[in-house]
Amino acid sequence: MEGSEKFVRLNERDNIVTAISALDEGEIIEGVTAIDRIPRGHKIAVTGIAKDEPIYKYAQLIGYAAEDIVAGSHVHTHNLEFRNVEMAYEFSTDLRPVAPAENVDTFMGFRRQNGRSGTRNYIAVLTSVNCSASAARMIANHFTPEIMANYPNVDGVVAFVHGTGCGMAGDGEGFEALQRVMWGYARHPNVAGVLMVGLGCEINQIDWLLEAFGITQGPLFHAMNIQDVAGFRRTVEAGVEKVSAMLPLANEFVREPCPVSDLMVALQCGGSDAWSGITANPALGYACDLLTAQGGTGVLAETPEIYGAEHLLTRRAATPEIGKKLVGLIKWWEDYTLRNKGSMDNNPSPGNKKGGLTSILEKSLGAAAKGGTSPLNGVYKYAEPVTASGFTFMDSPGYDPASVTGQIASGCNLVTFTTGRGSAFGAKPSPSIKIATNTVMYDRMIEDMDINAGTILTGGDSIEKVGREIYDKILAVASGEESKSEAQGLGDFEFVPWQIGAVM
Repeated sequence: MEGSEKFVRLNERDNIVTAISALDEGEIIEGVTAIDRIPRGHKIAVTGIAKDEPIYKYAQLIGYAAEDIVAGSHVHTHNLEFRNVEMAYEFSTDLRPVAPAENVDTFMGFRRQNGRSGTRNYIAVLTSVNCSASAARMIANHFTPEIMANYPNVDGVVAFVHGTGCGMAGDGEGFEALQRVMWGYARHPNVAGVLMVGLGCEINQIDWLLEAFGITQGPLFHAMNIQDVAGFRRTVEAGVEKVSAMLPLANEFVREPCPVSDLMVALQCGGSDAWSGITANPALGYACDLLTAQGGTGVLAETPEIYGAEHLLTRRAATPEIGKKLVGLIKWWEDYTLRNKGSMDNNPSPGNKKGGLTSILEKSLGAAAKGGTSPLNGVYKYAEPVTASGFTFMDSPGYDPASVTGQIASGCNLVTFTTGRGSAFGAKPSPSIKIATNTVMYDRMIEDMDINAGTILTGGDSIEKVGREIYDKILAVASGEESKSEAQGLGDFEFVPWQIGAVM
């Protein structure tokens, strides 16, 4: 990366640069005079680009000129055109094995009987269907701060409710994904006790889940249906009794030293801007490399938001089979958008574009940087348990709540979340760390942001320095320090299982 106080050029092959601050018409950068006003974070052509010629950023294709573009022009949605890409994939050709860390780092976590470690200690009230959502919320809401003060080692009682569970096929992709989500939350290391609440007649039967995943009821795991209990009011009363009995048992868990290899961190972004791929995402990628060096796991997701950058990840696949599995996800998404009359370029959002991102190819190249440089050790279905350590990938949509829900269900006990436009997001039971891409937004939303990666651009900090800061914050929050989103009480309404297939 090179530049000045006015612009950033990411690679000498690039035929555009990015404006650090707004440029007025007539300003000169790279020996080129701006013929338009260029907003902060937006692109300016530093050479003439003929119609249909490729436009490069990061030395990678981000689109084609929709018209002849004169040097000094603003390059954005009006003159940059997205086209579906045909990639020539290479597999396992860019492997950079991670050297084990010299020192073994630890965090203060909750050890579980299955050998996993939690960063938080919740009791979860899970619903099988939307019909039991109100009952679950009333059960959880009973446990006020005054009641919870008697159980200082318990972070809270939280209801995980959703809008599906019936009116769906009883098998296939959608049903299996919902069952994986429920199982993942029921067996999550950040959850000490579980109460499952259903209606009784839904497609998503609790008994089927218990049988399919070998779950048995006990002192810290209960299930019930409204129809069997004999009504809504009695269900709420019975649920309160069951959770009340679990609280003293959950309170027996205390924090103790745990190896960083027990951490599984979701690598997430939302409200991205032009700086995401320049500051926060590469810094998070460096933190991911530090994590994997300790034997920990980073989980990248949002398959539509690596579209056009997946060829960089297949080169890092530990085996060709892993790389081909990732390509298979891309092909599924191309078919999925086609049959639903959509486009892979429906992403970026209007906010992304206002922040300087133009095409999904540009956005994806920045988003993929969250995965650092270490080998890709596994590719997983949505909400499938992640069993490999190191850098991994989980299939999901780009919609943040649905994506993070899947990552948590896959086992992530902490979430890192980069944002350039600003995002108010939290996700129980796993704490979320917010990383700002630019100082302007960080200062404006300082109550929401945990880390300012904008100092890479305006403060002279290196990607490595900010990456180390992110890694240290991961250990601190994993050990119990409140993240900014937790301090504001976020996380109760971000449980959004991905609905795949027909609603019937």
